[in-house]
Amino acid sequence: MEVILKEDVAKLGHRGDLVKVAEGYGRNYLLPKKLAIEATAANKAVIEQMKAAALRRSAKEKEQAQQLASQFEGVTVTFQRRAGEHDQLFGSVTTSEIAEALAKKGFDIDRRRIELEQPIKTLGEFPVPIRLHREVIVRLKAIVEKEAEEEEQEAAERTE
Repeated sequence: MEVILKEDVAKLGHRGDLVKVAEGYGRNYLLPKKLAIEATAANKAVIEQMKAAALRRSAKEKEQAQQLASQFEGVTVTFQRRAGEHDQLFGSVTTSEIAEALAKKGFDIDRRRIELEQPIKTLGEFPVPIRLHREVIVRLKAIVEKEAEEEEQEAAERTE
C-alpha cells in the first residue's frame, strides 16, 4: 500500500513523503490517526502543494525551536531522591518527571520529546537530550542528588 505522510513518522519518513507500507499498518494505524493519506492519483497531484507548505512550516518550526534552544542554555534540573548503597536510587527519574521539572521552570516540553535511552537510576549528573525539532536537539543537564539524611531520620522517628 502506498501512502503520503501528512506528519513526520519515526523510522518511516517525513511530511509529504510517498512511502510503501504494509496494508494493515496503513489501514489500521496511519490512516485512522490522520498521519497519512492514501496515495491515489488525485492525492499524488496534491503532494507538490503539501511539500511546499511543509517546507515553509518546517522552516518556521525550526526557527522557533532554535529560539527555544537558546533559552535552554545553562538550564539544569535537580532531583532529590532516596538512594541506597553504591548510589543506586530507590526508583528512577523518568522523562515525565523531567518534563514536570521543566514546566515548573516555565518550559512547556512534551515528555515524548525528551530522549532518555533509559530512566536515570543512579546519583550524578546526566546529559538529557531534548528533540525540539527534527534538526534541533538541545542537551539539558539533570542532576540527581541524595535526599538529606535529616529527613530520613525524622521519618524514622515518626514511625516509632
